[in-house]
This record gives sequence, C-alpha cells and structure tokens, in this order.
Amino acid sequence: MFVATPESTPAAEKIYQSSADAHGYTMNLTRAWAWRPDVFDGFAALRTQLTKGSTLSKREIAVIVCATASQLGDSYCSLAWGKNLAAESSGAAAAAVLAARSAGELSARDLALAAWARKVVEDPNRTTQADVDALRAAGLNDREVVEATTYIAFRIAFSTVNDALGASPDWQLFEEVPKEVAAAVTFGRRPTTRPSEHA
Repeated sequence: MFVATPESTPAAEKIYQSSADAHGYTMNLTRAWAWRPDVFDGFAALRTQLTKGSTLSKREIAVIVCATASQLGDSYCSLAWGKNLAAESSGAAAAAVLAARSAGELSARDLALAAWARKVVEDPNRTTQADVDALRAAGLNDREVVEATTYIAFRIAFSTVNDALGASPDWQLFEEVPKEVAAAVTFGRRPTTRPSEHA
C-alpha cells in the first residue's frame, strides 16, 4: 500500500482479529482502515443497516457489488464478491456479471440491477426515467430501487478508499475464487504474491 501500517492500538487489533476470524487471514485492506478503525466500524454498521430489512436477496446484493466493482475497475471487491456471487449461483454467472455479459442463470432482476449499477458508476447524472422503468419492469419496487442505488453509492465509497491507497487483493483470496471469476478480473491492482516457503 501507499501508506504505512499504523501503530497497534486496541481498536486496530480488533478489526485485524475480526478479519482473521471471518476469512482465516487478515485482509490487506484492514491495514489502511486501521488508521481509522472507528470509520471502518461505521462502514460495517452502515452496510448492515442498508441490507437489514431489504427484500433484495444475498444474490442480488452480490450482483450489485460485482457490477459496481468491475465498472470501477476494482479488482479487490470484484474477486471477493465474485466469490460470493459464485456461491449463490455459479462461477460462470459471477464471471458474466463481472464481464458485463448476460448468462442463462442470471434472472431479469439480476441483469437489471447489474445494468443499473454500471450506469450509476459511469455517470449518475445521466440516468433517466427509462432506466428506473426498466428496473420496475424487471420486478423491482421503488423501495428496492432506492436501496440498490444507496448500496451502489456505499460500495463506490468503500472501493475508492481501498483502491486509492493501493490495497491489493490478498493472494489467499485470489487462490480461493473460482477459475471463471479469476479469469474475468483482468483489471485493477494485481493480487499480492504468495510468500515463498523458502523465504
């Protein structure tokens, strides 16, 4: 990364441990967020608030993040959420979303949400009534449209911090994702290198 790892504090150690508990290793991005673990916790709380009570499914949330991250050119979140989407569908479906392609497994709602995410990332001032009508035609209600849009904006903010500060995807993450997902992520920062066993 482009910033140093901050000195250890109880709050920083808490987010390191939380990452290790969730993933089996401490993700690279936590070392940047350890400068402001309170803000990191705030992001986590907001994510929970956004998704709690929403009728958007886990799969649809994963579609939103994959489309948002890939449109941004964010390899880190594309790999992490490509893995999540593959678990909810398949590696081929996740790769299709990451590459902005359609696939037989993707529903009309999936495709509409992915298209909406890309438009919001590209230029939110160029969205139209017709774009929202397309979401409605795919079966989304207005509350879900608002929730999806808010979640896209949330993911843009989170990815921007990670990417701008040079957080590279973890080698462990890269080794865990389905091969179709790894092949689809041809953009952004490359994963860190697995340490040599003889180093």
